[in-house]
Amino acid sequence: MRALLVVLALVLSACSSGGGDGGRTTIVFWDNNGGPGRTPIYEELIKRFEAANPDIDVEYVGIPSSSVQQKYDTAIAGGSTPDVGGVTTSYLAHLVGQDALVALDDRVEGSGLRGKLLPSLVETVRQTAPDDKLYSVPSSGNMDVVWYRTDWFTQAGITPPRTWDELVAAAEKLTDRAANRYGYTIRGGAGSVFQLLTEAYSYSGVTEFFSGGKSTVGDERNAELVGKVAALYKKATPEADVNNSYTQMVAQFTGGSVGMMHHNLGSYGDVTKALGDRVAAMPLPVGPSGKRTVVPNPTDGFAVFKNSENQDAAWKFVEFLTSKESNSYWNEKVGQIPANTDVRDAAWIASNQPVKMALGVLEDPATVTVPAPVYLPQYSSITKTDSEPQYQKVLLGELAPQAFLDEMATKLTAAQKEWEERK
Repeated sequence: MRALLVVLALVLSACSSGGGDGGRTTIVFWDNNGGPGRTPIYEELIKRFEAANPDIDVEYVGIPSSSVQQKYDTAIAGGSTPDVGGVTTSYLAHLVGQDALVALDDRVEGSGLRGKLLPSLVETVRQTAPDDKLYSVPSSGNMDVVWYRTDWFTQAGITPPRTWDELVAAAEKLTDRAANRYGYTIRGGAGSVFQLLTEAYSYSGVTEFFSGGKSTVGDERNAELVGKVAALYKKATPEADVNNSYTQMVAQFTGGSVGMMHHNLGSYGDVTKALGDRVAAMPLPVGPSGKRTVVPNPTDGFAVFKNSENQDAAWKFVEFLTSKESNSYWNEKVGQIPANTDVRDAAWIASNQPVKMALGVLEDPATVTVPAPVYLPQYSSITKTDSEPQYQKVLLGELAPQAFLDEMATKLTAAQKEWEERK
């Protein structure tokens, strides 16, 4: 009964947009990752927006990230979408495919956001859409990094590794199994394969996920990296790594038994709360080519829904959320990369080593971004359900890295062909 009431509340709130009392307009905003960490930030921003726009009320609805795509699908099917919704590129193509969103290219060009959005984030949004249009205004970026114990590195006389071979050597040097100290930790459980792919492409220097319609995942240089990582298992990593999801992995790192951990900026709060100034971040190392290739994380942004009867007010809210002041406030609180380039010189960035480092990587013209094909309907099932158990076999020495990647590549190639034919 409670679940039914929650669903009814969402539907009713989505339907409530329209003219309010005294000529006021009410727009409904769905936060795609509602919770105690983010809801208060939006509440403050909405208060500021309503003060600056006294003719517009914003109704906030926080939805857990685990169920937001399903909620959007239900709302689209029922014609009860919000006016504005938070979206990420992981499911943006799915929403575009249902003709649910408004292309915002002209809105951006005619606003104060023109030329003010980080090009690499804009590109990831455009590449997600089948027609290369901007169906979401990017607000925050994320990047995979290697978190490392600065105190361990100082004690061992090691500098942050620039290449994967240097990382392997550092992991081995930092390991003291008798003292339960390990140089590195591998995410072998839930969520492992996306991280592995970012490592593989950072090493191989391959600049696209598909070449001539064929997946490049099976490139032998990618397989070489998978082999290097697998060789560290139980040698310079805890044995429990084969089953570790994010929660267990970060617990090992913050608990003091691991010297390096690959995740992304999203773990900034966890690692700095536990380790303070004893932790820092570095970009994923490069391979023999020396080329910096980055597989971007899903990009957060805001979309306007076609079903909205108040698209001008909805756009005004999106423009406000991605303005310099709001975008700075939001990203300082969550520790991510601001999309608005005017935030680049904000004081908080200068003191936030991980974000400052990540911005430097993304702004470097030599950096090549390699967006994963998250637009494929089968992408999640291929990289999670199908591939995560296979990766565990690689770590246990039961499956060769090349065979593992070839199997994944075959499935991705078939999915890409099917998508191209539908498009």
